[in-house]
Amino acid sequence: MSRNPRSRARVAVGAAATSALLALSACGSSGDEATGGEAGGGDGVVTVWHYFTVDEQVAAMDTMKERFESEHDGVTVENVYVPYDQMNNKLISAAGAQTGPDVVLFNGGEAAALALGGALAPMDEQWGAYEDADQFPDSVLHEIDGSLYAVQGYVNLLGLWYNADILAEVGVEPPTTVDELEDAMAAAAQAGYEGLTASGLPQSQGEWQAYPWLSAEGFDYESPDAAPLEAGLARARDWVEQGWLSQEVTTWDQTVPFQEFTAGGVAFAENGNWQLGAAAADADFEYGVVPMPVGDQGSIYLGGEGQAIGAFADDPDLAWEYLQGTFLDPDAQVQLAQDVGYIPARADAGEDEAVTSDELLAPFAESVASLGATYPAPSIPPEAVADVQTTMGQAWSAALGGQQAPADAAEQALAAIEPALGG
Repeated sequence: MSRNPRSRARVAVGAAATSALLALSACGSSGDEATGGEAGGGDGVVTVWHYFTVDEQVAAMDTMKERFESEHDGVTVENVYVPYDQMNNKLISAAGAQTGPDVVLFNGGEAAALALGGALAPMDEQWGAYEDADQFPDSVLHEIDGSLYAVQGYVNLLGLWYNADILAEVGVEPPTTVDELEDAMAAAAQAGYEGLTASGLPQSQGEWQAYPWLSAEGFDYESPDAAPLEAGLARARDWVEQGWLSQEVTTWDQTVPFQEFTAGGVAFAENGNWQLGAAAADADFEYGVVPMPVGDQGSIYLGGEGQAIGAFADDPDLAWEYLQGTFLDPDAQVQLAQDVGYIPARADAGEDEAVTSDELLAPFAESVASLGATYPAPSIPPEAVADVQTTMGQAWSAALGGQQAPADAAEQALAAIEPALGG
């Protein structure tokens, strides 16, 4: 549990990265804006495109630069800022001109679009020879048409935040199962508190937050079935009817629910590690985090940035060395966790004492290997991802808001997505 402010880095990143994570990544940095063609030139320069603007994230990029340059005499790393909303277009346009960065950090959920757009180089050969490959769960590997195009060295994911003061008052422990969560929400409501905050927007943010609860009932995109989908929607709708979850969540993105949580009148919040700073800055109560209580079937999407080699990198071998020495390195991942609040993707980095001894980072790190799922679901064809996510977000929102019965919302959603999924 925590009440004391955490590092300044966590506060700043929590405030700014929340909006970034709404796109399931982050935005901004320092450096000259990319023009679409500046690469290393094969002269010992590693050009790295990113979209970070938050001071601590920019500082992390500088740290990675200094780390690599100090270990490679004569090599220069150039961090180049590209606005988040321009990254994909600039990468694909550059690839069309057979140029672009040596390394790129991008919204991991966009890996398929960038790979199919010709902007990323396959990494199969490098990964096949990488001695630490077994430290990474499959859920952080982005494979398209049988080839690996990107890896996530760190992730962002959902956890269950709890107000420890409320739980102590009503005499319950942080839940480990959905049934325990419901019992705790009932006790909180009886004491005059709200049970849970979440996002119910009818789009990809809603799908992102719905997925743990739907998958807990056995729903998955590989073999979509109406029964578990209806069960997940019905359970969440029951939370609304019980008064544990506000019907207003249908208009809330992932920022508003956490503001409601830090105001102090809610027992739980389904939200992510990107809220570490917001919690430290705004919560005037003891709080903590536990893994999402979604059982053996449930999964949680692993968001965050993918790291990849540009399709027209001047020196792909040097670009791969950069990735190995920075975002894929265990010590670097631990440092990023401490400095920025990113959750290590590597098993050994997640088990480092600096992470496991941190009462807020540890539950997220524990969830990566046990609950983590690739985002977006690999069984969704790349060209259908946006439509499927929107459809499922609409079903989630309609059920929560009472516009549709859970059975009707599930039936309508499946009818819409099954053709896209090949069903």
